[in-house]
Amino acid sequence: MSDNFETDLAALPGDGIWSDESDWQLADVEGADGAAEVEHMPVLAIVGRPNVGKSTLVNRILGRREAVVEDIPGVTRDRVSYSASWSGRSFTVVDTGGWEPDAKGLQQAVAAQAELAMRTADAIVVVVDATVGATATDEAVARVLRRSKTPVILCANKVDSERMEADTAALWSLGLGEPHPVSAAHGRGAGDLLDVILEKLPATPREAPVLGGPRRVALVGKPNVGKSSLLNKLAGTERSVVDNVAGTTVDPVDEIVELGGKVWNFVDTAGLRRKVRTASGHEYYASLRTRAALDAAEVAILLIDASQPITEQDLRVLSLIIESGRALVIAFNKWDLVDEDRRYQLDKEIDRELARVPWARRVNISASTGRSVQKLVPAMESALDAWDKRISTGPLNSWLKDVIAANPPPLRGGRQPRVMFATQASVRPPTFVLFTTGFLEAGYRRFLERRLREEFNFDGSPVRINVRVRDKREQRRKR
Repeated sequence: MSDNFETDLAALPGDGIWSDESDWQLADVEGADGAAEVEHMPVLAIVGRPNVGKSTLVNRILGRREAVVEDIPGVTRDRVSYSASWSGRSFTVVDTGGWEPDAKGLQQAVAAQAELAMRTADAIVVVVDATVGATATDEAVARVLRRSKTPVILCANKVDSERMEADTAALWSLGLGEPHPVSAAHGRGAGDLLDVILEKLPATPREAPVLGGPRRVALVGKPNVGKSSLLNKLAGTERSVVDNVAGTTVDPVDEIVELGGKVWNFVDTAGLRRKVRTASGHEYYASLRTRAALDAAEVAILLIDASQPITEQDLRVLSLIIESGRALVIAFNKWDLVDEDRRYQLDKEIDRELARVPWARRVNISASTGRSVQKLVPAMESALDAWDKRISTGPLNSWLKDVIAANPPPLRGGRQPRVMFATQASVRPPTFVLFTTGFLEAGYRRFLERRLREEFNFDGSPVRINVRVRDKREQRRKR
């Protein structure tokens, strides 16, 4: 056991033992507010037609596999931002979907995201497949970029050998300057390209920084439940690509949004499939990134289609949120499609299917019409307040003494366990440790959690209760 026993308690995943009353002497520590500074860095946009290797190049620049990559065109759809650094300089890389001038439907929305990235970036890397040469689409991209005042770097990708470098000379015809040969898949020429990027990238971004520390909010749910539509409504812009096809979003999409006088960092995630192991290709990696986005968030908004019965997929996503320990708001979307009969059925489904999270805040919204989306703000604020809440040891033990006196724990092995002491070991989520003379049954823990919520108001946040059972053998040895 280390000197900082509170840290030890918070780090332990579940129950344990105690042997000395000195273990109880835990300092009450003020919880951090978790507000992170927003570091505003120059922005580099990676653009080009579909399937030229933009996401592979992004991963090469980052030095890790972040962007979803698969050997089919059109996997990336939204513009997705990542933090990168090279030679001591930090910048933001924006991966975009394939840009096509005459796209229709979903691809038109994807192209619009790429165009917006080009307009807002401080420098642009246009990627061309050197094995194919300049296509009509590449020439159309070049015409747009030649009119831009933003610095442009031409990347000739898929140059896997010196022999192929001579073929890149033909790309001078695009009028974008010298083509820089790179093999994003193998790393060949990537360092030279990054050196050129730093030469072109300004030291400071042209857009003003966003001040303050936004709380991180993950929009999660099954595919096609309206996560991207909600982000677009909150942001007041077409930030995420929206289409009726389930699974349109592949990468997590961040957006800074001002709501209720506060700045929030919303993350639109890929819809979680029924089981990760049954997903394949880019769906599998998208699901992993959704889980990572949830782990990085502070509060999760679980979107459920109110017009349809609650499904097994909804409950699987709910389980994932509970396991992550994030604050929770449940948003019943598409409320404009709900009639009286459906409301009656939904109430019954909530009582039956969501019985394990009676503490979750619930809001009825319509992302498409904007109905009641502002009500998400007070729900998120109260959930985060509960998630950050710390109860001092004195009031906690005084309350616990009265509760146990009125409702003592059930007998176990013919003996009644006694709770000797309690403390809150950590916040985010609130985690309490009970030092006892015997193990407490799961039902009695749920009873204590329910009474704890009634007394101290932890609505919107999970509460964890761990038990440390006295080690009698250790005590005998000390005597």
